[in-house]
Amino acid sequence: MKLHILGICGTFMGGVAALARERGDAVEGTDAGVYPPMSTQLEALGIELREGYLARHLSPDVDLCVVGNALSRGNPLVEAVLNAGHRYTSGAQWLAEQVLPGRRVLAVAGTHGKTTTSSLLAFLLDRAGLAPGFLIGGVPRNFGVSARLGAGECFVVEADEYDTAFFDKRSKFVHYRPEVAVLNNLEYDHADIFPDLAAIQRQFHHLVRTVPGRGRLLVNAEDAALAEVLAMGCWTPVERFAIAAEAEWTARLIEPAGSAFEVWHRGRRVGEARWSLLGRHNVMNALAAIAAAAAVGVEPEQALAFLPEFRSPHRRLEELACGRDGIRVFDDFAHHPTAIATTLAGLRAAAGGRVLAVLEPRSNSMRLGAHAKALGPALREADRVFLLRRPDLPWDAEAVLREHPGGGTVEASVDALLGALQAAVQPGDRVVFMSNGGFEGAARRFADWLRS
Repeated sequence: MKLHILGICGTFMGGVAALARERGDAVEGTDAGVYPPMSTQLEALGIELREGYLARHLSPDVDLCVVGNALSRGNPLVEAVLNAGHRYTSGAQWLAEQVLPGRRVLAVAGTHGKTTTSSLLAFLLDRAGLAPGFLIGGVPRNFGVSARLGAGECFVVEADEYDTAFFDKRSKFVHYRPEVAVLNNLEYDHADIFPDLAAIQRQFHHLVRTVPGRGRLLVNAEDAALAEVLAMGCWTPVERFAIAAEAEWTARLIEPAGSAFEVWHRGRRVGEARWSLLGRHNVMNALAAIAAAAAVGVEPEQALAFLPEFRSPHRRLEELACGRDGIRVFDDFAHHPTAIATTLAGLRAAAGGRVLAVLEPRSNSMRLGAHAKALGPALREADRVFLLRRPDLPWDAEAVLREHPGGGTVEASVDALLGALQAAVQPGDRVVFMSNGGFEGAARRFADWLRS
């Protein structure tokens, strides 16, 4: 079968492309504004990428078009597909029909931590010899690819609550029918499609409704919004995980930065973990992954022994350089105030110099201003903030940073932002770039400047 994937450079759709290619399908695709790591993954797989949503980019012999959720009616290629009467489906539906039947599906859902938790879960299953398949919204560094079919019966999927496609407004995760589901946390996000938190909670409850009674739900015990989801009805055994609440799975921090912690299960000390990741939030991610792996037979003691080998996915507080005078550069995907705050808190808890935050407000929720009031407090752990305010940003970026104790710099272009950062950086600083997009390569450009 020959597929044309619309939006092929999205983290999810790029994974669909990789799975289809591994299945033996011919794959081509289109996108706009492409950037690594997905563009480089597609290149390595030999998948032809055509930039721009033009009708002529669709080969006449395509059997099926797989449409990403970033594309809407009015897009020239979407209109061409509809007018020509081509068969089309969504990425989530394609995955559900072509890959997941007969597999033990483990789905990781939540506002934050999906990529890290699903990467860690796939890694633990792999090291335990279960040879899982996976599709993750990022590139796990332990695997080097965002998706693979896997030879085992387990399949790990990062389960996103965003809508499926222009013709299917359900959340993507309702397609997956998991046996094991992780509910990491739940906050308001995706202001472009959800009017309020209650609307997202309904989608999460739709996911809960699909998990069989023989399965397992692993739920963050510290999250009140998830407790409300379960109160809507639950037909599956639930195990909870927490650091500061009663739960079946708990952790006790040995190091404040989260690099060392104990794991306890039902009051029994499982053991101690030491790893390279930072932050309380990553300890919670580890608890969730260990609990999910245990649900399919991986002993928690065994999982703990594997943790030191785990490497965080690309762009999850990924260290790009340690330059002159001990200046360290990190690239991070954080784009929600809570994720920004936890990323900065993790850096702050680790020993080192000043923390400089460089932020691109790029997500739909950020650009619409849904998080503008929460952004200032989220940045408090940074000693200084550098914020990109593109011309189309409708809210007052200067006002957000006006009360920041360390001061902030707002610039209208990436070049100007990097210039201000280069003038301000000092020996020992830790500089973290945060965006859910390419940020015009700002993090790598700054790292290259340090090395020059």
